[in-house]
Amino acid sequence: MAMAERQAQVIWEGNLTQGNGKITSGSGALGELPVTWAARTERADGKTSPEELIAAAHAACFAMAFSNTLNTAGSPPQRLMVTAVCTLDRVDGKLKITTMDLEVTGTVPGLDQAGFERIARQAEQGCPVSNALRNNVEIRVNAHLD
Repeated sequence: MAMAERQAQVIWEGNLTQGNGKITSGSGALGELPVTWAARTERADGKTSPEELIAAAHAACFAMAFSNTLNTAGSPPQRLMVTAVCTLDRVDGKLKITTMDLEVTGTVPGLDQAGFERIARQAEQGCPVSNALRNNVEIRVNAHLD
């Protein structure tokens, strides 16, 4: 049996470029999120995109993985701030998510910059979202202590 299953639903109306959709999550935590093609490829304009949602999922997952990895290494963090940037591009004429940049800044007493970077790389290897993307999306981690 799976440890957890989560769901989301989209209702899309219209064609790709002029249509629009609404995303809802099974938990209700996200509310109703509007999504359009323009929000995905031109300007957000208060709407979301699949790439933004993947970035949010990756940032949250990596923050949890990094917190746990730091704690296991005997250096629990006081604070981690993770920003994820998911890039959509054309590759061989098709749309593809090409990169995910994880930028993390942390306050971790007793840990130096080299140790912070080493543990960040270790945490990325154990992050479930990283592992789902691995071998298909280039994942880059940039880690800095406050």
